[in-house]
Amino acid sequence: MPAFANLSYDTAHVLDTGVLVLSFALLYQRRLFGVIKIYAFQALLLAAAAAWQAYAQDAPHLYITAGIALVFKAMVIPFALHRIIVYLKIHRTLETALGVGPTMVVGVALVALSILLVLPVTAASGALTRESLAAALSTVLLGLLMMITRRNAVSQVVGFMSLENGLILAAVGVKGMPLVVELSIAFSVMVAFIIFGIFFFHIRERFDTLDVHDMERFRGERQ
Repeated sequence: MPAFANLSYDTAHVLDTGVLVLSFALLYQRRLFGVIKIYAFQALLLAAAAAWQAYAQDAPHLYITAGIALVFKAMVIPFALHRIIVYLKIHRTLETALGVGPTMVVGVALVALSILLVLPVTAASGALTRESLAAALSTVLLGLLMMITRRNAVSQVVGFMSLENGLILAAVGVKGMPLVVELSIAFSVMVAFIIFGIFFFHIRERFDTLDVHDMERFRGERQ
């Protein structure tokens, strides 16, 4: 049915683009609570994209992916990060290694690079697959850029989780992935989140800050 095919393509395209746009919003945002909220919205769109692909591809296991993204990535993890920020009393503006302007320019260049890399190697695939992979790779690279340019450990972790959102977006856009992989990814994310939480508390106790730039002053210091 052409009408359904067009609706499927347009809806998936809008959701994938929304995830990518929110990656730019993460790079632009300078407030820590704002970063957490944007990440939650990105995870919510990821859940919607997975659910729509489950419907369009007739792949019921992708509904589990959507549920994992909705419950853990869009709700549990942002809430826990919010609590950690409040407990550690780090309400302040984030510092970046690059200014907002140069960072956004680099981000646009990474998106262009993603398109140049993905489109030639997926020429035999459908338009939706090509564009979904391009958006997913762009999201991965923008998450990596956020990890590199942010000096705050919490924002670097959010960058890592945004990168992981891009990987899941790529997986659901190419006829999904096995359920065992989805569950292992969810488990890995939760374990990593627990480790990062412990890591934050140890950093705060040792250095009284989560700013990576300030921690450089302690290099080589004996305890």
